[in-house]
Amino acid sequence: MQLTTDAASLKVYEALASEARLKIIDLLFRKEMHIKELAGELYLSNAIVSSHVNKLEQAGIVGSRMKRVNGGTYKFCYVKQEYAQIKLSPDIGAAKSYHEIAVPVGHYTDYEAWPTCGIATTTKMIGQYDNPACFMDPERVNAGILWFARGFVEYKVPNYLLNDQKLVEIEISMELSSEAPKFNENWPSDICFSLNHKPLGIWTSPGDFGDKKGRLTPEWWHSDVNQYGVLKALRINEKGTFIDGERISDVRIHDLQLDTTYWTFSMRPEDAVRGRGGLTLFGKGFGHYDQDILVRYYYEKNRA
Repeated sequence: MQLTTDAASLKVYEALASEARLKIIDLLFRKEMHIKELAGELYLSNAIVSSHVNKLEQAGIVGSRMKRVNGGTYKFCYVKQEYAQIKLSPDIGAAKSYHEIAVPVGHYTDYEAWPTCGIATTTKMIGQYDNPACFMDPERVNAGILWFARGFVEYKVPNYLLNDQKLVEIEISMELSSEAPKFNENWPSDICFSLNHKPLGIWTSPGDFGDKKGRLTPEWWHSDVNQYGVLKALRINEKGTFIDGERISDVRIHDLQLDTTYWTFSMRPEDAVRGRGGLTLFGKGFGHYDQDILVRYYYEKNRA
Protein backbone atom coordinates (compact mmCIF):
# COMPACT_ATOMS: atom_id res chain seq x y z
CA MET A 1 0.00 0.00 0.00
CA GLN A 2 1.44 3.32 -1.09
CA LEU A 3 0.46 6.39 0.96
CA THR A 4 1.14 10.07 0.38
CA THR A 5 0.22 13.41 1.90
CA ASP A 6 -2.85 13.83 -0.28
CA ALA A 7 -6.47 13.54 0.86
CA ALA A 8 -6.91 10.07 -0.65
CA SER A 9 -4.55 8.60 1.98
CA LEU A 10 -6.31 10.33 4.87
CA LYS A 11 -8.84 7.51 5.37
CA VAL A 12 -5.96 5.09 5.97
CA TYR A 13 -4.36 7.33 8.58
CA GLU A 14 -7.75 7.77 10.27
CA ALA A 15 -8.35 4.01 10.27
CA LEU A 16 -5.00 3.40 11.97
CA ALA A 17 -5.56 6.11 14.59
CA SER A 18 -7.32 3.75 17.00
CA GLU A 19 -5.86 1.31 19.52
CA ALA A 20 -8.82 -1.04 19.04
CA ARG A 21 -8.38 -1.12 15.26
CA LEU A 22 -4.65 -1.75 15.60
CA LYS A 23 -5.44 -4.70 17.89
CA ILE A 24 -7.90 -6.03 15.28
CA ILE A 25 -5.14 -5.94 12.65
CA ASP A 26 -2.78 -7.82 14.99
CA LEU A 27 -5.41 -10.49 15.65
CA LEU A 28 -6.20 -10.93 11.97
CA PHE A 29 -2.55 -11.42 11.13
CA ARG A 30 -2.68 -14.59 13.25
CA LYS A 31 -5.74 -15.97 11.43
CA GLU A 32 -9.03 -15.04 9.80
CA MET A 33 -11.66 -14.29 12.44
CA HIS A 34 -15.35 -13.44 12.39
CA ILE A 35 -16.89 -10.47 14.17
CA LYS A 36 -18.04 -12.45 17.20
CA GLU A 37 -14.56 -13.92 17.72
CA LEU A 38 -12.96 -10.48 17.50
CA ALA A 39 -15.49 -9.07 19.95
CA GLY A 40 -14.65 -11.84 22.43
CA GLU A 41 -10.90 -11.20 22.14
CA LEU A 42 -11.30 -7.43 22.59
CA TYR A 43 -14.09 -7.52 25.20
CA LEU A 44 -16.20 -5.25 23.01
CA SER A 45 -19.72 -5.57 21.64
CA ASN A 46 -20.33 -7.04 18.19
CA ALA A 47 -21.71 -3.68 17.01
CA ILE A 48 -18.60 -1.73 18.04
CA VAL A 49 -16.24 -4.29 16.50
CA SER A 50 -18.32 -4.27 13.29
CA SER A 51 -17.97 -0.48 13.16
CA HIS A 52 -14.17 -0.73 13.58
CA VAL A 53 -13.94 -3.41 10.88
CA ASN A 54 -16.00 -1.29 8.48
CA LYS A 55 -13.56 1.58 8.99
CA LEU A 56 -10.62 -0.72 8.20
CA GLU A 57 -12.43 -2.10 5.14
CA GLN A 58 -13.11 1.38 3.77
CA ALA A 59 -9.40 2.13 4.09
CA GLY A 60 -8.50 -1.03 2.16
CA ILE A 61 -6.58 -2.54 5.09
CA VAL A 62 -9.00 -5.34 5.93
CA GLY A 63 -11.22 -7.51 3.72
CA SER A 64 -14.11 -9.81 4.57
CA ARG A 65 -16.08 -12.72 3.18
CA MET A 66 -19.15 -14.64 4.32
CA LYS A 67 -18.62 -18.27 5.34
CA ARG A 68 -20.93 -21.03 6.49
CA VAL A 69 -19.76 -22.63 9.74
CA ASN A 70 -21.75 -25.23 11.70
CA GLY A 71 -24.99 -24.22 10.03
CA GLY A 72 -24.50 -20.48 10.54
CA THR A 73 -23.20 -17.72 8.27
CA TYR A 74 -20.43 -15.48 9.61
CA LYS A 75 -18.51 -12.49 8.34
CA PHE A 76 -14.85 -13.57 8.40
CA CYS A 77 -12.23 -10.81 8.26
CA TYR A 78 -8.64 -10.90 7.02
CA VAL A 79 -5.78 -8.45 6.48
CA LYS A 80 -5.43 -7.29 2.85
CA GLN A 81 -2.31 -5.14 3.20
CA GLU A 82 0.82 -6.33 4.98
CA TYR A 83 2.99 -3.28 4.29
CA ALA A 84 2.43 0.45 3.83
CA GLN A 85 4.91 2.98 2.49
CA ILE A 86 4.47 6.71 3.07
CA LYS A 87 5.85 9.10 0.49
CA LEU A 88 6.13 12.60 1.96
CA SER A 89 7.62 14.40 -1.04
CA PRO A 90 5.23 14.70 -4.02
CA ASP A 91 7.80 14.89 -6.80
CA ILE A 92 5.38 13.95 -9.59
CA GLY A 93 3.07 16.91 -9.23
CA ALA A 94 -0.34 17.36 -7.70
CA ALA A 95 -2.32 15.99 -10.63
CA LYS A 96 -0.42 12.68 -10.77
CA SER A 97 -1.82 11.76 -14.16
CA TYR A 98 -1.03 8.22 -15.17
CA HIS A 99 -1.87 5.27 -17.38
CA GLU A 100 -2.48 1.97 -15.57
CA ILE A 101 -2.25 -1.54 -16.98
CA ALA A 102 -2.75 -4.85 -15.14
CA VAL A 103 -0.73 -7.60 -16.82
CA PRO A 104 -1.88 -11.14 -15.88
CA VAL A 105 1.04 -13.32 -14.78
CA GLY A 106 0.33 -15.81 -17.56
CA HIS A 107 0.55 -13.20 -20.33
CA TYR A 108 4.32 -13.47 -20.70
CA THR A 109 5.78 -13.20 -24.19
CA ASP A 110 8.95 -15.17 -23.51
CA TYR A 111 10.21 -17.43 -20.76
CA GLU A 112 12.70 -20.04 -19.68
CA ALA A 113 11.89 -22.38 -16.79
CA TRP A 114 13.80 -25.15 -15.05
CA PRO A 115 12.55 -27.43 -12.25
CA THR A 116 11.37 -27.06 -9.67
CA CYS A 117 8.73 -25.28 -11.73
CA GLY A 118 5.04 -25.12 -12.49
CA ILE A 119 2.07 -22.99 -13.44
CA ALA A 120 -1.57 -23.05 -12.32
CA THR A 121 -4.91 -21.30 -12.65
CA THR A 122 -7.12 -20.63 -9.64
CA THR A 123 -8.92 -23.92 -10.32
CA LYS A 124 -6.23 -26.40 -11.41
CA MET A 125 -2.63 -27.13 -12.31
CA ILE A 126 -1.65 -26.54 -15.93
CA GLY A 127 -0.01 -29.79 -16.98
CA GLN A 128 2.31 -31.42 -14.46
CA TYR A 129 4.72 -30.30 -11.78
CA ASP A 130 8.32 -29.71 -12.92
CA ASN A 131 7.55 -29.90 -16.65
CA PRO A 132 8.78 -26.72 -18.42
CA ALA A 133 6.67 -27.56 -21.49
CA CYS A 134 3.55 -26.62 -19.50
CA PHE A 135 4.59 -22.98 -19.67
CA MET A 136 3.58 -23.00 -23.36
CA ASP A 137 0.15 -24.51 -22.78
CA PRO A 138 -2.53 -22.17 -24.27
CA GLU A 139 -4.27 -22.11 -20.88
CA ARG A 140 -1.28 -20.26 -19.44
CA VAL A 141 -3.08 -16.96 -20.15
CA ASN A 142 -5.42 -17.84 -17.25
CA ALA A 143 -2.58 -18.52 -14.79
CA GLY A 144 -2.72 -17.12 -11.28
CA ILE A 145 0.70 -18.38 -10.18
CA LEU A 146 3.96 -19.55 -11.74
CA TRP A 147 7.32 -20.58 -10.34
CA PHE A 148 10.73 -21.87 -11.41
CA ALA A 149 14.14 -22.55 -9.86
CA ARG A 150 16.04 -21.07 -12.82
CA GLY A 151 15.06 -19.09 -15.89
CA PHE A 152 13.24 -15.84 -16.62
CA VAL A 153 9.82 -14.48 -17.50
CA GLU A 154 9.25 -11.53 -19.86
CA TYR A 155 6.22 -9.30 -20.47
CA LYS A 156 5.31 -6.67 -23.06
CA VAL A 157 3.67 -3.50 -21.73
CA PRO A 158 1.85 -1.23 -24.23
CA ASN A 159 2.92 2.40 -24.28
CA TYR A 160 -0.19 4.61 -24.39
CA LEU A 161 1.60 7.93 -23.93
CA LEU A 162 0.48 10.65 -26.33
CA ASN A 163 2.76 13.16 -28.02
CA ASP A 164 1.93 15.86 -25.46
CA GLN A 165 2.57 13.59 -22.45
CA LYS A 166 6.04 13.49 -20.91
CA LEU A 167 6.91 10.35 -18.95
CA VAL A 168 8.21 11.12 -15.43
CA GLU A 169 7.96 7.84 -13.48
CA ILE A 170 7.18 4.16 -13.95
CA GLU A 171 5.84 2.06 -11.08
CA ILE A 172 5.57 -1.74 -11.33
CA SER A 173 4.16 -3.69 -8.39
CA MET A 174 3.86 -7.47 -8.00
CA GLU A 175 3.77 -10.20 -5.36
CA LEU A 176 6.98 -12.25 -5.36
CA SER A 177 8.91 -14.85 -3.44
CA SER A 178 11.79 -17.28 -3.94
CA GLU A 179 11.25 -20.85 -5.16
CA ALA A 180 12.36 -23.72 -2.95
CA PRO A 181 11.42 -27.39 -3.21
CA LYS A 182 8.06 -27.45 -1.34
CA PHE A 183 8.66 -24.22 0.67
CA ASN A 184 11.31 -22.69 2.89
CA GLU A 185 11.03 -19.23 4.46
CA ASN A 186 14.85 -19.09 4.78
CA TRP A 187 15.62 -19.45 1.07
CA PRO A 188 16.99 -16.15 -0.29
CA SER A 189 16.90 -15.37 -4.00
CA ASP A 190 18.46 -12.46 -5.88
CA ILE A 191 15.79 -11.41 -8.37
CA CYS A 192 16.99 -9.20 -11.23
CA PHE A 193 14.66 -6.77 -13.01
CA SER A 194 15.16 -5.26 -16.44
CA LEU A 195 13.23 -2.89 -18.69
CA ASN A 196 13.82 -2.83 -22.44
CA HIS A 197 16.70 -5.26 -21.77
CA LYS A 198 18.52 -2.79 -19.52
CA PRO A 199 19.21 -4.17 -15.99
CA LEU A 200 17.47 -2.08 -13.33
CA GLY A 201 18.81 -3.73 -10.20
CA ILE A 202 18.32 -6.63 -7.81
CA TRP A 203 15.97 -7.31 -4.92
CA THR A 204 16.72 -10.22 -2.59
CA SER A 205 13.66 -12.22 -1.64
CA PRO A 206 14.08 -13.64 1.88
CA GLY A 207 12.32 -16.93 1.21
CA ASP A 208 9.54 -19.07 -0.24
CA PHE A 209 6.61 -18.81 2.15
CA GLY A 210 4.28 -21.65 3.06
CA ASP A 211 3.86 -21.46 6.83
CA LYS A 212 0.21 -20.43 6.40
CA LYS A 213 -2.38 -20.28 3.65
CA GLY A 214 -2.31 -17.25 1.39
CA ARG A 215 -5.36 -15.11 2.10
CA LEU A 216 -6.52 -15.55 -1.51
CA THR A 217 -4.91 -18.90 -2.31
CA PRO A 218 -7.58 -21.43 -3.40
CA GLU A 219 -8.70 -24.14 -0.99
CA TRP A 220 -7.59 -26.92 -3.36
CA TRP A 221 -4.00 -25.68 -3.39
CA HIS A 222 -1.64 -28.09 -1.58
CA SER A 223 -0.49 -26.88 1.85
CA ASP A 224 3.11 -28.09 1.41
CA VAL A 225 4.02 -25.66 -1.43
CA ASN A 226 4.36 -21.89 -1.88
CA GLN A 227 1.36 -19.99 -0.46
CA TYR A 228 2.10 -16.25 -0.64
CA GLY A 229 4.78 -13.70 -1.40
CA VAL A 230 5.80 -10.14 -0.62
CA LEU A 231 4.28 -7.18 -2.45
CA LYS A 232 7.08 -5.11 -3.97
CA ALA A 233 6.88 -1.78 -5.79
CA LEU A 234 9.60 -1.04 -8.34
CA ARG A 235 9.95 2.62 -9.37
CA ILE A 236 12.08 4.29 -12.02
CA ASN A 237 12.23 8.08 -12.17
CA GLU A 238 14.71 10.90 -12.73
CA LYS A 239 16.48 10.10 -9.45
CA GLY A 240 17.16 6.40 -10.07
CA THR A 241 15.54 3.01 -9.57
CA PHE A 242 13.97 2.05 -6.24
CA ILE A 243 12.27 -0.90 -4.52
CA ASP A 244 9.82 0.32 -1.87
CA GLY A 245 11.72 3.61 -1.70
CA GLU A 246 15.18 2.04 -1.35
CA ARG A 247 17.58 2.75 -4.20
CA ILE A 248 18.74 -0.38 -6.03
CA SER A 249 20.55 1.31 -8.93
CA ASP A 250 21.39 4.63 -10.56
CA VAL A 251 19.40 3.79 -13.72
CA ARG A 252 17.17 6.78 -14.44
CA ILE A 253 14.11 7.03 -16.60
CA HIS A 254 15.97 8.95 -19.31
CA ASP A 255 18.53 6.11 -19.52
CA LEU A 256 15.87 3.81 -20.97
CA GLN A 257 14.63 3.77 -24.57
CA LEU A 258 10.95 4.32 -23.85
CA ASP A 259 9.73 6.05 -27.02
CA THR A 260 8.58 2.71 -28.45
CA THR A 261 5.04 1.30 -28.87
CA TYR A 262 5.65 -1.20 -26.08
CA TRP A 263 8.17 -1.86 -23.33
CA THR A 264 9.72 -5.20 -22.37
CA PHE A 265 9.82 -5.98 -18.64
CA SER A 266 11.51 -9.10 -17.32
CA MET A 267 12.42 -10.82 -14.06
CA ARG A 268 15.20 -13.36 -13.61
CA PRO A 269 16.48 -15.03 -10.43
CA GLU A 270 20.21 -15.55 -10.20
CA ASP A 271 21.31 -19.14 -10.91
CA ALA A 272 20.03 -21.47 -8.22
CA VAL A 273 22.54 -22.95 -5.81
CA ARG A 274 22.05 -25.09 -2.73
CA GLY A 275 19.80 -23.28 -0.27
CA ARG A 276 18.87 -20.27 -2.41
CA GLY A 277 17.39 -19.05 -5.69
CA GLY A 278 14.26 -19.25 -7.81
CA LEU A 279 11.21 -17.09 -8.41
CA THR A 280 7.51 -17.42 -7.61
CA LEU A 281 5.11 -14.87 -9.10
CA PHE A 282 1.59 -14.54 -7.67
CA GLY A 283 -1.34 -13.06 -9.57
CA LYS A 284 -5.05 -12.58 -8.97
CA GLY A 285 -6.56 -15.34 -6.90
CA PHE A 286 -3.30 -16.41 -5.22
CA GLY A 287 -1.22 -15.15 -2.31
CA HIS A 288 -2.08 -12.18 -0.12
CA TYR A 289 -2.79 -9.46 -2.71
CA ASP A 290 -5.58 -9.51 -5.27
CA GLN A 291 -3.60 -8.14 -8.19
CA ASP A 292 -1.59 -9.17 -11.22
CA ILE A 293 1.52 -7.26 -12.33
CA LEU A 294 0.30 -3.68 -11.98
CA VAL A 295 2.05 -1.10 -14.16
CA ARG A 296 1.49 2.62 -13.72
CA TYR A 297 3.38 5.22 -15.69
CA TYR A 298 3.02 8.81 -14.62
CA TYR A 299 3.26 11.74 -16.98
CA GLU A 300 2.96 15.49 -17.17
CA LYS A 301 1.73 17.58 -20.03
CA ASN A 302 4.39 19.02 -22.31
CA ARG A 303 4.31 22.80 -22.27
CA ALA A 304 3.40 24.42 -25.57
